[in-house]
Amino acid sequence: MKICGLQYNGTWSNTHATEQLQPEMVQLVLVFGDRYLLQQPFIYDALKLRFPIANIAMASTSGEILHDEVQENTVLATAIQFESSSVQCYSTNIAAHADSFHAGKYLRSCFSSEGLQLLFILSDGTLVNGTELVEGLNDTASNDAVLMTGGLAGDGERFKETVTGLNALPVSGNIVVIGFYGHQLEVKGSAFGGWDEFGPLRTVTSSYKNILYEIDGRNALDLYKEYLGPFKAELPASALLFPLSVRVGQMPAVTRTILSIDEENHTMLFAGNIPEGSKVRLMKANFERLMEASESAAASVAVSNKEDNTLAILVSCVGRKMILHKRTYEELHAARKILGHQTFITGFYSYGEISPFQNTPGSCGLQNQTMTITTLCEHSTSNH
Repeated sequence: MKICGLQYNGTWSNTHATEQLQPEMVQLVLVFGDRYLLQQPFIYDALKLRFPIANIAMASTSGEILHDEVQENTVLATAIQFESSSVQCYSTNIAAHADSFHAGKYLRSCFSSEGLQLLFILSDGTLVNGTELVEGLNDTASNDAVLMTGGLAGDGERFKETVTGLNALPVSGNIVVIGFYGHQLEVKGSAFGGWDEFGPLRTVTSSYKNILYEIDGRNALDLYKEYLGPFKAELPASALLFPLSVRVGQMPAVTRTILSIDEENHTMLFAGNIPEGSKVRLMKANFERLMEASESAAASVAVSNKEDNTLAILVSCVGRKMILHKRTYEELHAARKILGHQTFITGFYSYGEISPFQNTPGSCGLQNQTMTITTLCEHSTSNH
């Protein structure tokens, strides 16, 4: 596997290049960047000219990740040339389906299972319901335990519009899925949050999808404000500091970020569904544990043979970036320290992360406020 990294910041520059990479043989280009830049035709045109046969998958971000640095208002392109592996790519628009569940189910049906190692998802982050999307991706008749990771596109801290695209200019509502095939591929994925839970365990008594109305029979927003104390005056911004831990049945708990509050209707809008009957508990930021979570995610996906060229795709939540502020680089540095300097690191800050539930192979979930890391390494056929 050979990797070439490019960055556009007014002009194009190389960020990484593997010797002997042939642009005309590159099969996949991952492109993460500022929404306004990605919507400019010259970005896509330049990449298509340089990598003529490649599938070009694009997603807008809330910040680009290059090695252990956060980039702003740039475009990062990662070109991959496989030795014996291959990719298949499919996309659809949410407008073509009844809902996000059916869009996910359709996309999963596009991929044959023979030799499939990884499905990497780049989804619109505003029009698509991420929870329903991954439920559709998980809803398959096959029993294959295929790793599924990825993220929801971002739009800085604007939360207005996100765009993704496959072999065309990116637009709103698109969902792109990349299938990686080949028995020489070693792929791993993991997500860790690092948040502290506090307060009693409570039950959601009234909700609709990602809108929360009542907890334990009480108005959820009023109850939430009681716990926030002096922080309630800073709502909705302070809500990023206090997400919810949500557990449904025996499934592992997931973190849910509050996107907005409706003072008139006393409701709360979350970045993922909050089902009725689920158990919830408040969470708060712990800076040191956020860094430890980044290290843990990296340690759990480290490849077995670091002699090979390895790609790590980091997808971290915009909420973590807004909380960490100038310390954001620390969570990237923590991951870089574990992954090593021989690993090429790219990625982006997202509106939601897609990763496996721990100890549940073949099933992915929508995460919030996590550091999600996917690693890919193609072991040379000459070594086997």
